[in-house]
Amino acid sequence: MIVFAALIMLLPVSGEAQSITRNKKQQTTTKSKHTSSSSSGKSKKTNNTTTQKSSNCSNGMTQAQKNRIIQKAINDMVYVEGGTFMMGATEDQHDEDYSPRHQVTLRSYYISKFEVTQGLWQAVMGQNPSHYTGNSRRPVECVSWSDCQEFITKLNQVTGKQFRLPTEAEWEFAALGGKHSKGYKYSGSYIISDVAWYSDNSGGTTHPVGQKSPNELGLYDMSGNVREWCQDWLTRYSSTSQTNPTGPSTGSYRVMRGGAYYSVDIDLRFTERSAGPLTQAEDHIGLRLAASSI
Repeated sequence: MIVFAALIMLLPVSGEAQSITRNKKQQTTTKSKHTSSSSSGKSKKTNNTTTQKSSNCSNGMTQAQKNRIIQKAINDMVYVEGGTFMMGATEDQHDEDYSPRHQVTLRSYYISKFEVTQGLWQAVMGQNPSHYTGNSRRPVECVSWSDCQEFITKLNQVTGKQFRLPTEAEWEFAALGGKHSKGYKYSGSYIISDVAWYSDNSGGTTHPVGQKSPNELGLYDMSGNVREWCQDWLTRYSSTSQTNPTGPSTGSYRVMRGGAYYSVDIDLRFTERSAGPLTQAEDHIGLRLAASSI
């Protein structure tokens, strides 16, 4: 398995991504025990491949069950009242990856209470690409940014809605607690174990969503469990105030936010950034739905 730092070293790195690449190298040691092959014999989707689990995991799922799972996903969307916040480095972060701190204003939007589960992915896509299975409420993983776009397109066809990935600014504002923020270091607490599955408590695996405490908006697992794809191409922050930013129009890497089950506590702050190419699909990367309206 290739982590973010090792992966992008193999690809041309744009100037704005170089510092993030250098600093992410330090994180590779936190995941050194994970390899591209599984000791349990499970077939995984890895970076730059399209190999998936051979079994059709939606077998036995009735249409009524699929409909209930999809309807629950709609019901689980949380309204985030728009507002203005300071995005980027907190007082204890002196890292150019998160700087400069800058003002962002967002319109209101919706974001899912939970990371997309394997059950929802199966109901829409008819298969489960995940490595850590055994519970349909675990977050789906081993999904690339491109896979997520296909999933969202099919979900929108089924529901008539306009789901999408959150922008990076929307993700951070929601993780911060929106207009209800209490200024926690992590998403929902100063104590990481209260809100996240991470290196010290995960047992080296993902966990069903919603088992830890939520943040101020009632959102779960914004810190830990799996990293979450965002809509934006990666770019350096600017000190200029922005309104409803969506990132650059082109790029090489899409943003991921949130940290993962193997991450150490310092990498689980709501400001933490990582990124990968469109095809990167590993067992620590999933997604969360957003929408402008429901």
